[in-house]
Amino acid sequence: MSGYFITSTDTDVGKTTVSLCLMKYFKAGGKTVTCMKPVSAGCVVTADGLRNDDAIVLMNESSIELPYEEVNPYAFEAPIAPHIAAQQTNTVIKLQTIKNHYTALAAKADVVIVEGAGGWLVPVNESQTMADVAAALELPVILVVGIRLGCLNHALLTANSIAESGLEFAGWIANHIDSKMLNQRDNIETLKSMMPAPLIASVSFCSSSADRALLIKSEIHI
Repeated sequence: MSGYFITSTDTDVGKTTVSLCLMKYFKAGGKTVTCMKPVSAGCVVTADGLRNDDAIVLMNESSIELPYEEVNPYAFEAPIAPHIAAQQTNTVIKLQTIKNHYTALAAKADVVIVEGAGGWLVPVNESQTMADVAAALELPVILVVGIRLGCLNHALLTANSIAESGLEFAGWIANHIDSKMLNQRDNIETLKSMMPAPLIASVSFCSSSADRALLIKSEIHI
């Protein structure tokens, strides 16, 4: 059994796209793969309860069928920071609950891809962050870097924090989210020379998330 915790330099830089690509990659290698979205904020109300689009997309790629609540134990309707959403609903996000759900998932699959919420240090309660979630699960970390203006600072700050956590920093993925950004290749070369972990893959810019998954499929190196 193995798993990876997927984090990012910011919100909206492609964690779900990359998580899907990684799931496809491991499935192509003959592994039984499933997913987890421990905390989601920005859910829709359905007859079955709150549902998050990213969690549903990940579940659709899973090798095994799972109850929604097992994949996404903490779901909030408001698209805001998780700890604020939790406060507004009188909920306390507990790391032990997340770990229990992860352990149950890990017993059913060879690989579990765990997608964080927001960036590496987004708070989940009054004293803990997504970094603490990754530490509780003791998973290697993969960092998604949104390649846009400002990415060098965001990537290096996040990478240093991951390295200081003591967790294994498995590598980073360059996700081209701004087709108009100048000197994209130069920015990636700078990060390759300064990041304390290897570049795992580079996702080219295109409008379709399905096409992006195909683009990355043959490029991953873990």
